[in-house]
Amino acid sequence: MTASIDIGTDGAGAPVRMDVEELLATRLLVQGNSGSGKSHLLRRLLEESAALVQQVVIDPEGDFVTLADEYGHVVIDAGDYSEREIGKMATRIREHRASVVLSLESLEIDAQMKCAAAFLNALFDAPRDHWYPALVVVDEAQMFAPAAAGDVSDDARRVSLAAMTNLMCRGRKRGLAGVIATQRLAKLAKNVAAEASNFLMGRTFLDIDMARAADLLGMERRQAEQIRDLERGRFLALGPAICRRPVSVRIGAVKTSTRGGTHKLMPPPPTSAEQFQTLLFAEMEEDAAPSRPDPRPAPVPVDDLLRSLSAGPSIEARPEAPELEFADNEPVIVGVLEDILADCADRAPPAIATLYQDFTVRCRMKGLTRVPMDLAAFRRRFAMAQAGMTDIHDPRWEDPMRAADPLPEDMLAPFLLIARAAMQGLPCPDDVTLARAYGTSSPGRVRRLIDYMEKLGVIVARTDFGGRRSIGVPVLGLSTAAADA
Repeated sequence: MTASIDIGTDGAGAPVRMDVEELLATRLLVQGNSGSGKSHLLRRLLEESAALVQQVVIDPEGDFVTLADEYGHVVIDAGDYSEREIGKMATRIREHRASVVLSLESLEIDAQMKCAAAFLNALFDAPRDHWYPALVVVDEAQMFAPAAAGDVSDDARRVSLAAMTNLMCRGRKRGLAGVIATQRLAKLAKNVAAEASNFLMGRTFLDIDMARAADLLGMERRQAEQIRDLERGRFLALGPAICRRPVSVRIGAVKTSTRGGTHKLMPPPPTSAEQFQTLLFAEMEEDAAPSRPDPRPAPVPVDDLLRSLSAGPSIEARPEAPELEFADNEPVIVGVLEDILADCADRAPPAIATLYQDFTVRCRMKGLTRVPMDLAAFRRRFAMAQAGMTDIHDPRWEDPMRAADPLPEDMLAPFLLIARAAMQGLPCPDDVTLARAYGTSSPGRVRRLIDYMEKLGVIVARTDFGGRRSIGVPVLGLSTAAADA
């Protein structure tokens, strides 16, 4: 088996080959404006070397996930996993030598940078026994190793730049060969670009980028103009893994493509303006909000009204209301609790003592001559009602109530909300819902509440790179569905 691959042809039609073993030791930098063919070049390199070496692709746009169909790459959608899980997967990737595509397209730029940093650091920190050779391809490298601060947070930029620097500067001894592609050399950190010894320079138009490309290729400034004239799919190549003098390479064909394909001209359909008018606005009237019914009751006929007035009021004696037994109290208690919750639906409930006083008044208004429970019992009962556990005789609530034993009483309501969501497979309650149950409006207090419950071991919180949180309850062996916090 040869260690070299065919990446394309030169100006005379002769094949241009790349030595993969030499590439592992010397790294590669690809540069070219959008539309110059960088992604096509990377795809050709990955396809030709798939059988020779393990491949790890950091893909910010999801362009390379189609490699899985033809070459068996494992696609990891970063938005579905937490930072800890991404790190664990990277460690297993090095151990088992799996070729993967880390798709970051579902994340915002800050999260992309942090996720890529966590992934690269875990690859870099793998045990020495797992230092197998691997190509680490980073598309749009200027995002992960920016030359200057931009719109991203300083923390994300710092960790991402450090991880990329480690890959390019120290990765060789660990078997990691960086292959980075960028639209503009001026936007890429110099200490990252400088570590590459092989170059494939595509079309670019800005003077500063042409000058840097010419310097890297060892060309004179007056020769840099030819970089502007390169056609799509043609690159100037130089480096120990390719050739010792700059050569023009037309990149060869590939077997796979992006999911969206290549955008080409497509004329609009031959439809008249009147037809477009009908297509665009035909359903507007049907989608309009229906008219509201008249809230006023229907008028009573005059004859009926006069007849009722002439009859006079009924003078039948009302029977004395009987005192309810305990078994009969339960529907009244549930109704009163639901009324209190409805009054507090859009705000945090008042202090528990105030709620208890309101509860006793409402119970008397419902005909109960004695208060059915004391303050301590009401606190637990109201917390259950906040979580939707109105039927205290339901055996399903026994396990979550037992799991809540280590918690202070004021944390019972938010915990039961989480436990009920886990039991029913519902999305994790958001910070606003938990804050209302906790009697606060501070998101910071909710985060400290979750941390405290996690330290006690009653819950296990998990947040993925998409910002979605899920919380598990170990005693129940269940977890909520992921949802925005």
